Amino acid sequence: MPVRPNIVVIVSDTFRRDHLGAYGNPVIRTPYLDEFARSAVTFDRHVISSFPTMPARADILTGSFSYAFMGWEPLPRHIPTLPGLLSEAGYLTMGVVDTPFFIRNGFGYDRGFDDFVWVRGQGDDTRPHERSDYRATWRSESDRLVARTVTEAENWLERHHDEQFFLYVDTWDPHEPWDAPEYYAARYREGYAGEQIYPSYGRWEAAGLTKEDIDLAHATYCGEVTMVDFWIGRLLAKLDVLDLRENTLVFFTSDHGFYFGEHGYFGKAEWINDQEATLAADSVVPDWLPESWLLTVGWSPLYQELTRVPLIARGPGIRPGRRQALTTAPDLAPTILDLTGTERPPTMQGESFRNVLTGERDEHRPFVVSSWPLYFAEGEFTSAVDSRPRRIASYMPMTVTAPDRSLILGGPAYMPEFYDLGSDPREQSNVWESRIEEGASLGERAISFLEQQGTPEHYLTPRKIALQRFAPDFIRGSSPSMPDEENDQIHNTSEEAV
Repeated sequence: MPVRPNIVVIVSDTFRRDHLGAYGNPVIRTPYLDEFARSAVTFDRHVISSFPTMPARADILTGSFSYAFMGWEPLPRHIPTLPGLLSEAGYLTMGVVDTPFFIRNGFGYDRGFDDFVWVRGQGDDTRPHERSDYRATWRSESDRLVARTVTEAENWLERHHDEQFFLYVDTWDPHEPWDAPEYYAARYREGYAGEQIYPSYGRWEAAGLTKEDIDLAHATYCGEVTMVDFWIGRLLAKLDVLDLRENTLVFFTSDHGFYFGEHGYFGKAEWINDQEATLAADSVVPDWLPESWLLTVGWSPLYQELTRVPLIARGPGIRPGRRQALTTAPDLAPTILDLTGTERPPTMQGESFRNVLTGERDEHRPFVVSSWPLYFAEGEFTSAVDSRPRRIASYMPMTVTAPDRSLILGGPAYMPEFYDLGSDPREQSNVWESRIEEGASLGERAISFLEQQGTPEHYLTPRKIALQRFAPDFIRGSSPSMPDEENDQIHNTSEEAV
C-alpha cells in the first residue's frame, strides 16, 4: 500500500444495512455497491455510536464518542477534526454534502476542510424559513439532490485527481421524504403511481396507519436506496476513469437505519404531541415557544434496525473479504490517520481497526454502546433532532451490542431489555428476567466504558440506578441516588418490544 493513499469517505444517511445485496438482501437492487463490495472488505458488525444525524457526523469527523459530552449542536471548536488533521499533513481536503445541518446555524461541521460545498435543498420544507421550491425545478433524475452532490464531487475530482486528497461526500438520501423518480419505486410496488407517505414517527397503528401504508412507504424508500446506489456507482466509476483505484482508499457507511413497522415503530424515534408537557426545573427555554414544543420525544430505543449500518472499505493492497469484528463510527478517523501515517491527537477516543481491515486481526471491540446524547433527561427542553427544540420524555435508552447479545438500558423507571442475538436477531423476546446476571454484567461493562471516555457522572447516574433497581443482587457497590423522586413508576417494556 502506498504510504500516503488518497481517501474517499461516502456517507449515505438512513441507509439500512439489510437493504444491500452485499449484506444478503435478495430483492432490493444495489448492483453498484454490491460490485464495490466484491472488491472490498465488508464489515458485518459495524454498529453506530452517537445518534442521530449530527451526533453521528461528529463521531465520524472527530473520532470521539460525542454522545458522552454533546448532542445536536455546533461542533466544539477545541476538538481537532479528521479533515483538519489531514490538511495539516499535506492533504487537499474537500467536503461535498447535501445533508442540511453541517453549517446551518453556525454548526461548523465544515471545519478543517480546505474547501466545502453545501448542495442546498434538503431539509424540512414545512417551516416558513426553510421553504424551498427546489422540487418544482426538477425535470429529470439528475436534478435530485444525490445526483447533484455526486456531480459536484465528480467535478472536483476532475480538477484535483493529480493531487493528494481527502474527499468526503455526504448525501441525505435515502432519508425521507422518499421522492426518487417514480420508476425507482415502481420496481418495488406494482402499479405505483407516485403516491407518498411521510413517517408517523411513533407507533404506526396508534397513528391510524395500516400495513398497506407501511408497505407503500417502504417501497418508496427502497426506490431511493436503488437511486442512491446508482449515483454512488457513478462516483466510484469516476475514480476508475481518473485512474485512482490503485492509490485510493474508499469507505462507504451510514449514520443509522430506520423502522418500517419493526417493534411497532414507523420512523426512528417516537414523537408525541403532548399538550400537557412540563419542563425540568433547570431547563433553558428560549424566549419563543415553537410548535415543536408540543412534540415530546418519547421512549425511543435503538434496536438493530437502527444500529446496524453498512461499512465497506476498499484500498490498495487490501484483500477483499468479510470481517466479523465489532467496529463503530469513532473508529473511522483513527483508522484513516493510521493508514495515512498521520499522527493521532489524544482527543480521539476511537481505535484504529487497520489490522482488522488488512486481515491481521479478527477482533476489535468486545461491545459497542449506541446512544442518544446522554445528557437527555426527563423534562429537558433541547434540540433532540433536526435543530428543533423538543421536550425529552425520559432518560433516553442506550443500546449495548456485543457479538451475540444486546442490552437496552434506560433510566430508573424502565426495566432493561436483553436479547440473545444468536437465537433472536430481530430482538423480539426480552430475556432480561431469566438472564439478569448476564445482562447486568454487560450493563456494568458499558457504564465502565463510558466512565473511561470521561462521561460526566450525572449523565450515568440514571443508568446506574436502573441496573441497581432491576438487578440488585448482581450489581457491585452502593446505589447512587437521584435528586428527586421522579421515575417512581416502573415500566416493563418487554411486551412493547415485540
